[in-house]
Amino acid sequence: MAEVKFHLPGLRYNFPLNMIFLSLMSKYPSYFMEGATIGSFYGEFPCSMWNGGRVSIDDQCDAGFIRHVIHDANAAGVPIRYTYTNPLITEKELDDRYCNFCMMAADGGFNQVLVVSPVLEEYIRKNYPKYRVCSSTCKEIRDPAALNAELDKDYELVVLDYNFNNKFDFLQGIEKKDKCEILINPCCEPNCRRRGEHYRFLARQQMTELENRKLPPAKRKPIAKWECKFEHLPTLYSICNFSTFVDREKLWNVYVPMGYTNFKIEGRITDMLSVMDTYCYYMAKPEHRDAVRMLCLLNLENSRILTINKPKRGIF
Repeated sequence: MAEVKFHLPGLRYNFPLNMIFLSLMSKYPSYFMEGATIGSFYGEFPCSMWNGGRVSIDDQCDAGFIRHVIHDANAAGVPIRYTYTNPLITEKELDDRYCNFCMMAADGGFNQVLVVSPVLEEYIRKNYPKYRVCSSTCKEIRDPAALNAELDKDYELVVLDYNFNNKFDFLQGIEKKDKCEILINPCCEPNCRRRGEHYRFLARQQMTELENRKLPPAKRKPIAKWECKFEHLPTLYSICNFSTFVDREKLWNVYVPMGYTNFKIEGRITDMLSVMDTYCYYMAKPEHRDAVRMLCLLNLENSRILTINKPKRGIF
């Protein structure tokens, strides 16, 4: 059985869950699908200027936490992958102290970085040549010839546009399937016309948040809010009817035999319990899914990540 890699969201909020799930896969291998493994933990350490795809506000990681996450993930055999996909990066943001620290902290030749901006990609390849560079779905490459050209470039992996999902005539024709990564649970509506605009909007939000930190309260710019009727659809069960959703049976019985072995699970800002349920859905054997879910919950409670409150005492 080929090694089937799942790329999991979370260097910050979901990191404890990711480590627990990784531990369960090692301790109870019979509970999981044959060949299932973790390909990377992806995301950013808030708040990163180069971050894209999602926005982090009102949070910050210290150097100790960053080093701890990188060490623990790498020691467990899992690369961390930075989602440095801000499409608005220019040369003036390249010397960002925080982002460069994050890059240096993981610069051991094992880790990865996801890119969109040609300016940032050139800077990373020049200054951090040990990183394995991946091409982001945020590029929205929809033309087959352009996709094949992207796959011919020096990328570790290319994350396909989600609109190719379940279009098997097209997917069968891709030659370098081993370099493709499929986003299997996209929460955007199929063929969303505002997707590129949304990526740029989030990039501006992130940059505005970091600019505001340097200003007195009276001079800070408001953080705009994105309006979308699909913004409250992050769970497995609310997106499973989308034509772009990859159900587990197709993943294991169609995609994997076809030669696709890298799958990305969306959920960097999704509720942790929803993310956990998605992990169980794709990676646990159906007959053991409930047991894996319960083990996750017990470990989250024992680690005090999840708190079950008792009723408050009263006086009669």
